[in-house]
Amino acid sequence: MQIDDNPFRRPSARLYDYSESNFGTFIPEGRLVSAGSGLQWLLRGWEMFRTAPGTWIGIAVAFMAVMLIAGMLPLLNILANLLIPVFIGGISVGCRAIEEGEGIRFEHLFAGFSRQPGGLLMVGLLYLLALLVVAVAVGIIATVTGIAALATIGLDGAGSTAAWAVVVSFLAMILVFAPLAMAVWLAPPLLLFHELSAYQAIKTGVLVALRNFPSFLVYVLLVLVAAVLASLPLLLGWLVLLPVLYASLYAAYRELFFAEHR
Repeated sequence: MQIDDNPFRRPSARLYDYSESNFGTFIPEGRLVSAGSGLQWLLRGWEMFRTAPGTWIGIAVAFMAVMLIAGMLPLLNILANLLIPVFIGGISVGCRAIEEGEGIRFEHLFAGFSRQPGGLLMVGLLYLLALLVVAVAVGIIATVTGIAALATIGLDGAGSTAAWAVVVSFLAMILVFAPLAMAVWLAPPLLLFHELSAYQAIKTGVLVALRNFPSFLVYVLLVLVAAVLASLPLLLGWLVLLPVLYASLYAAYRELFFAEHR
């Protein structure tokens, strides 16, 4: 059998086939879940973390170390953002291994470099381009609202108008960035396990995140509370919280795109 070593071409044969398996029935367009699912994702993330705490902490430390070191230099920072989906893909493979009873290993963090790295890098590139569009859009909104605020200088309510300008810009950024950020975590497993292209994976992730806004809102609020608590003991709580978050986002993918067999 001839082997195609071009990582940027989608494989003609499936590397994985989870569309109909003991994991449930794969739903390509995703499904609607309850708001309470946000809590369930975190609980499932905690369960997966407990299977190998030391390995999970090692993965989290290595992942963040790469991001922090790369973030110190502009060019490396761009490369780091491109590599985020590759690492997420590796973590997804590790989570899948847990479900299959094999357990997660430290080297799973780098599994994305040997399994469709081209597609995962393309997810990172599309993510960067989308961030650029969001930044420009938010900048335009901030400029327009700022001009409107300046036009009211000397008039009653000028201060409140300026405040509203800041609030509107901030909300616009959150509303656009939140589903995009979630899509980046949903896209790698969709690409790896279900043969979606990078564009299809990002698009599907965004649409599913928007459809399930209540569950993601609950998830984000709970994460904010957990982040505060994790920061209290000299930030040591983040050694546990980060891997739990990684696993919980895989749990989100599993619930959003699979219907369990009855």
